[in-house]
Amino acid sequence: MRLNILLKALRSYELTGAPEIDITEVLFDSRAVAAQPAGSSQLYVAQRGTQTDGHKYIPNAIAQGCRTVVCETLPETLDEKVCYIKVADSSIALGMLADAFYGHPSRKLKLTGITGTNGKTTTVTLLHRLFMSAGYHTGLISTIVNKIDDEEIPTNHTTPDAVELNRLLAQMVDRGCQYCFMEVSSHALCQHRVTGLKFAGAIFSNITHDHLDFHKTFANYIAAKKSFFDKLPKTAFALTNIDDKNGRVMVQNTKASIHTYSLRTAADFKGMVMENAFTGLHMRINNREVYFKLCGQFNAYNLLAICGAAVLLGMEMDEVLMKMSMLESASGRFQMLHNADGGTAIVDYAHTPDALENVLKTIRDISGKEAEVITVVGCGGDRDALKRPEMAAIACKYSSKVILTSDNPRTEDPQAILNDMIQGVPASKSKNVLVIENRHEAIKTGCMFLQSGGVLLVAGKGHETYQEINHVKHHFDDTEELKKCFNIQ
Repeated sequence: MRLNILLKALRSYELTGAPEIDITEVLFDSRAVAAQPAGSSQLYVAQRGTQTDGHKYIPNAIAQGCRTVVCETLPETLDEKVCYIKVADSSIALGMLADAFYGHPSRKLKLTGITGTNGKTTTVTLLHRLFMSAGYHTGLISTIVNKIDDEEIPTNHTTPDAVELNRLLAQMVDRGCQYCFMEVSSHALCQHRVTGLKFAGAIFSNITHDHLDFHKTFANYIAAKKSFFDKLPKTAFALTNIDDKNGRVMVQNTKASIHTYSLRTAADFKGMVMENAFTGLHMRINNREVYFKLCGQFNAYNLLAICGAAVLLGMEMDEVLMKMSMLESASGRFQMLHNADGGTAIVDYAHTPDALENVLKTIRDISGKEAEVITVVGCGGDRDALKRPEMAAIACKYSSKVILTSDNPRTEDPQAILNDMIQGVPASKSKNVLVIENRHEAIKTGCMFLQSGGVLLVAGKGHETYQEINHVKHHFDDTEELKKCFNIQ
């Protein structure tokens, strides 16, 4: 694509040098720069990131053959062979340029995004399965995996970078996808990774204490989520959970058509839980009774969001509910296993105070107050430390026994993380709490405690198949560990 054509995607810029050159690729990693044929160049976008500033690597990119550079500040010495494009914000520019370079792929399918603290992965995963079961070619962008129809493409981020995201969407369009369902994290919104995309719809699930290591304040966290809805076009829908106290806040300034879902009050998609068991939910949605394979009130909200989004995207309510009744939970989300003695183990990704409380409340609601509930839980390193004592306190509140253990310590001392968690253990519950840093041993001990009729919750990692320690990912799978203990093949 000719640079002068590509630059039409930018609202404003200052140009130094001639834009008459073919762009072969848009990138932001100077290490990926390579010399191109005469008359062409890669376009290097110098971003100011959280770890480093891409402006420092402009000389490296030029030395490796780059002839076009987007930046916020021009280098002191300009190379006469290079075309420089100065912009106010390189991250915004990257999103707009990537969108244009790949032919505006989000405009060629119906892209629906979901944001919120909890429920994102389950919602997009089940929406993807729902639309696939209805015969549509469908894309998925989630924490667990990216998919084009049934083809899996692993991912390490909740939302890919702007270039990868547009490349993936373009592949979906080329493969005939009509819909795509996508998790939209607060980090992605702040870092403009979704800038330039056109959304057909957006869903708000809930917002609770999380990611304050990045956002610093809860108000900033709310503002990041709200910005997603503020930027929606008039043609889009905004589906919000009005049982969350910030549900209406999210959509108060949106141009999109507003729709609501609720378990408590009148809404466009009104649900009622009639029965909640480990085998599933019996619900009434808009006066239709349905049985679902998922359990727990938190999943009742996810199901309402799925139902609402599918109907707003054009499917008939009766067809939606019929196909939803066949859906099963996403990997590592309230995933159940049973031992030979009649005990139940549950693997769940719950890694925030609210998510852990939701899961444990569900377990208590179903199993009863007298049942023994054992919780194995840890907290990640290099993340919001304020939630650590709160996680421990919640585990103690709803559990008969608690085993505090290591999660993904990353670059932190695992024992220091556990010491933070211990601060939340009430003195009255301390005798029921064990601290076992080794996660393998912690799960093994939990299985030893588990008896007939009891429930063992292993929380925090869910679908993850690794444990990250000092920048190295070691294979570790909670489900595998439980299967070993239960002698399940």
